[in-house]
Amino acid sequence: MMKDKIKSLAKAYKQEVIANRRHLHANPELSYQEYNTSKFVKEKLEEIGITIIESKADTGWAALIKGKNPEKRVVALRADMDALPIVEANDVPYKSQNPGVMHACGHDVHTASLLGAAKILHEVKEDWEGTIKLIFQPGEEVAPGGASFMIADKVLENPRPNGIIGQHVMPFIEVGKVGFRPGIYMASADEIYVTVKGKGGHAAMPETLIDPVLIASHMIVALQQVVSRAASPKIPSVLSFGKVEALGATNVIPNEVKIQGTFRTLDEEWRAKAHEKMTAIAKGIVEGMGGEVDFEIRKGYPFLKNDPELTNRSQQAAEEYLGKENVLDLDIWMAAEDFAYYSQEIEGCFYRLGTRNEAKGITSGVHTPTFDIDEDALEIGAGLMAYLAVSELEKA
Repeated sequence: MMKDKIKSLAKAYKQEVIANRRHLHANPELSYQEYNTSKFVKEKLEEIGITIIESKADTGWAALIKGKNPEKRVVALRADMDALPIVEANDVPYKSQNPGVMHACGHDVHTASLLGAAKILHEVKEDWEGTIKLIFQPGEEVAPGGASFMIADKVLENPRPNGIIGQHVMPFIEVGKVGFRPGIYMASADEIYVTVKGKGGHAAMPETLIDPVLIASHMIVALQQVVSRAASPKIPSVLSFGKVEALGATNVIPNEVKIQGTFRTLDEEWRAKAHEKMTAIAKGIVEGMGGEVDFEIRKGYPFLKNDPELTNRSQQAAEEYLGKENVLDLDIWMAAEDFAYYSQEIEGCFYRLGTRNEAKGITSGVHTPTFDIDEDALEIGAGLMAYLAVSELEKA
């Protein structure tokens, strides 16, 4: 039985997958700089005996595993490889050896899991029909997203997959469990860069100045009405400003204030309208108070939609593999993921891999200096991904 065979191999290769993950975790590289990571992935694929068809987006790879009747159907599996500019605080043997860089979002887990799945799938390739395309991509963390460059390099062609499956760690889900959501799942993500310009000077002489700090404050408050009053309550939206830089002093008003933020939503039509409204409000407030404003919106990832049919089939396969009690229904998530680019092009399923273990003290969220995983998740990460791919080839 295929399920039992894959489970057995996932268990047998668990320590190898853990070793690969630890190597990747100890040697993280930032987005679009994943040169050693890329070399490591290539070497591991070649050790397995898998032929890499071509490099993509400078540090990415595409490879094929062909089963019997390889033209029948194609399913793609994707992993991202980049790390974050975070100083790791964990005291573990595999702690980052690259100061200021850390796999704090689990991409080491994703890459190691896909390498494990690839080894399993290659070993049982005489037992399934079709072709499985492996996609290892750079730059998920930095806009415009490595997936966009991979697609521009035609990673979804020659052969074109019928669907694509990706997984992501989830520290809020206990190890041993996974989560799925058909339909719209994750938000689009746009970056906002603003410069409010005024006339600085001595803080004790406000009548002679055009205060960009005061103007910027009014602008930030006014922009919140884009979400609270202009957006439909039926469309989740988030507008947050995380950086405000006014390099004055207790008695110095600066000439300008620089602000950075993010806008996220789950509807592309509203997204475009919101951009227009934000720009108009900012200009109106700032110019009305005597200042000038540069208001730039850098369009990022689109919203992520999981194809309902592919996702329902994948969830059913996960229930077969793990037991129904270990497969959860997910709510929408306002974070963003560049897997969304793939899901906008072909049928996609992006699911969550539980990595939490409170008994071991593994509870930190992603993008934090103390993020880590229960490595038991790696056996599921490799085995389930392999089983989902084979199940999709058989069921569709």
